[in-house]
Amino acid sequence: MAGTWLPFRQIHLDFHTGPWIRDVGRDFDAEEFASVFAEAHVNSVTVFAKCHHGHLYYDTRHPARHPGLRKGLDLLGEQLEALHRRGIRAPIYLSVQCDEFAAREHPEWLALKPDGAPVSAGPFSAGWHIVDMSSPYQDYLADQLDEVLRKYAPVDEIFLDMCWDQPSSSKWAIDGMLREGLDPESEADRRRYSRLVVHRYMERYKRMIDRAHRGRAVPVWFNSRPLSNLVEEKKYLRHVEIEALPTGGWGYTYFPLNVRFVRVFGLPYLGMTARFHKSWADFGGLKPEAALLYECCQMLAHGARCSVGDQLHPRGTLDRAAYALIGKVYAHVERCESWCEGARTVAQIAVLRPAEEYHTRPGSASEGVVRALQELHHQFDILPPGAGLEGYELVIATESLVIDEKLRAALRRHLARGGSLLVSGRAALGADGRPALEELGIACEGESPFGTTYFRFERELSAAETGTDHVMYERGLRLRPARGAKVLARVVEPYFDRSWRHFSSHAQTPPDRVSPYAAAVERGRAITIAYPIFQAYATHGNLPFRRLLGACLARLLPRPLVRLDSPSFVEVTVTRQAKRTVVHLLGFCPQRRTPTLDIVEDIVPLRNLELSLAQDSAPGRVTTAPDVRELPFAHRDGRTYVVVPELRGHLMVVFE
Repeated sequence: MAGTWLPFRQIHLDFHTGPWIRDVGRDFDAEEFASVFAEAHVNSVTVFAKCHHGHLYYDTRHPARHPGLRKGLDLLGEQLEALHRRGIRAPIYLSVQCDEFAAREHPEWLALKPDGAPVSAGPFSAGWHIVDMSSPYQDYLADQLDEVLRKYAPVDEIFLDMCWDQPSSSKWAIDGMLREGLDPESEADRRRYSRLVVHRYMERYKRMIDRAHRGRAVPVWFNSRPLSNLVEEKKYLRHVEIEALPTGGWGYTYFPLNVRFVRVFGLPYLGMTARFHKSWADFGGLKPEAALLYECCQMLAHGARCSVGDQLHPRGTLDRAAYALIGKVYAHVERCESWCEGARTVAQIAVLRPAEEYHTRPGSASEGVVRALQELHHQFDILPPGAGLEGYELVIATESLVIDEKLRAALRRHLARGGSLLVSGRAALGADGRPALEELGIACEGESPFGTTYFRFERELSAAETGTDHVMYERGLRLRPARGAKVLARVVEPYFDRSWRHFSSHAQTPPDRVSPYAAAVERGRAITIAYPIFQAYATHGNLPFRRLLGACLARLLPRPLVRLDSPSFVEVTVTRQAKRTVVHLLGFCPQRRTPTLDIVEDIVPLRNLELSLAQDSAPGRVTTAPDVRELPFAHRDGRTYVVVPELRGHLMVVFE
């Protein structure tokens, strides 16, 4: 749940400006600057003290002051004053590991690869050099931060960017590793030391900010950290920002995957997209209004605040067309706020997620589980393996997870409380190759020798599809049901695996016969799927994979919170305020228009959608929002039924 201090309508205003541009701030007008944001319904703007080029944009004698910045112009100071006069919050940005000025002046501060080469884009590439935070650069940056705090405190927030773990083989890093008893020749120890360095400077800079405000809790955000690190890094933070530019390489799955993880930590949080057609600094690139509306409404639907990225022109002027676009979207966000303020997201399912890198690997199990469950309209959170499972009706352990002793005990307690469990692929086995849980009711004969097999639904799972063989493109396990377990789907094996020795036709070998092995096994409240089905769905998008999952989930969760008769691309999330339940409907459909870019251009209206919500008692009334219109409803058998007359992009259905 986002905190009330965190504004809903934010702008992240990049200003990475190279030293070769000589007219920086020439046309800057403080009043016009602030008025553009006010007219666009913006109530927070992150402005720059220091950029990736290492240049400073405030009143300072530091040699890193941008050489092209207009003489006498305190750009940061004037921005802060103008925004605050309008009642607009103004966090301050400083770049951390990207500093071209420091890299040129102090090449000995550069992070080095094991072969001694600098960590950089290369001598003939237009890219960044990466400095080593174990070098004296850390003190250099501390002095800059201290100057900003002395000049401008109290500040609204400090945003520190480019803070990933950076292994280095510099003399500074080697000396530091030796002091810690680590081996500089070990890649694992270099990574271990880089994490230690980051945590130490996070603590140091946070303490500096608190001290400048006499202990008052001022938000500080360290960007570019893997969000799975929140388990250990929550103590350094007062909120979370999820940078996720769908058209900039993150894709449209990254935000829903990570917000479902972030929201369980109890910190305020926001989502950050951008107005650009592609990624950061895409000058002249403007995304369609439908895309920006989708991205911001998706944030609202998950209980997040909204942030839209832009970049100020070097001369200090804003793109009016960009703020006409942002203003239209933020006008809608503003109208929705009263149904989003203080709202808690609701979930029946807990998906256990192992630690991952900053960017989720395409085709991963994490990506697949988000797509499948969203398309099936289930309500779910994503948890670290050590999190508590109380309050969740169903737990999913995907194939990327390892069930250790601690997690095994937690899953047994969950099942003993009457909860359900779905396990897929290798997660069903312990390190010794034996079943991870006796309660799964499986015996395993190892991996299938076939890289591609088929599965066939048993009548109990899907009478409509019995006798039909569905290809599974990923290697599975050879499972048999133990005593008391039943087979829900069977494995059909091919004649042989395709190879140069023997092949038939253009692709996988056709099915030969039903094997004695199970594709899905049910015992009590637990179901095991023999395949890495979530990775398979993310990689191949084969709809029978989702149908298999949907049929299993229907058995494990017979009373889903939401049922919706709609196309699968419609996203549904449920939030609760004190006296009402709000169902967000998002009817946007990204299209792959280039080899790497999904575009949302049009909003196609959907009509007469049948929606039901699990409720023990009937609500007093059901309305739409933000346009408040009464909807007729019926309540029977523990569900409230309504028909949504029309969905144009985003709509909230409010049960009071």
